[in-house]
Amino acid sequence: MRLKIIAVGTKMPAWVETGVQEYGKRLPPELKMEWHELSLGQRGKGADVKRAMAKEGEAMLKAIGRNDKVVALDVKGKPWSTEQLAGQLSDWQFQGCDYSFLIGGPDGLAPECLTRADLKWSLSPLTLPHPLVRIVLAEQLYRAWTINAGHPYHK
Repeated sequence: MRLKIIAVGTKMPAWVETGVQEYGKRLPPELKMEWHELSLGQRGKGADVKRAMAKEGEAMLKAIGRNDKVVALDVKGKPWSTEQLAGQLSDWQFQGCDYSFLIGGPDGLAPECLTRADLKWSLSPLTLPHPLVRIVLAEQLYRAWTINAGHPYHK
């Protein structure tokens, strides 16, 4: 099973790269975490934010595997406890599908991405910086796996 994280934004700080790599390498080979970074749409003075989001959304939709299940990270999504995520992960592994997780840009996900999503998950009602979202997502996926594997990390 592949966990494909499709995220808007490139050139993350070293601490982000180190964090996501650390959790990725801790996962077993049958639960591979892959990162796909997409360019941020043009923003700035006079920029058309809707156009930028549409461009980001098109790139995200192209990066999703044909048969992937899609989880959109969205503040309006359903919050899960870590134990609920562990249950989800167990179910996903049983289904044998690959999963794509979508992390939007500074203005969120394009409407087309939200429509494509099979699930919408809220990490927090707080607004989190996008680099931090990557680390929280990677750590929580790892933590969910440790719960299912009976590993003491979660205790």
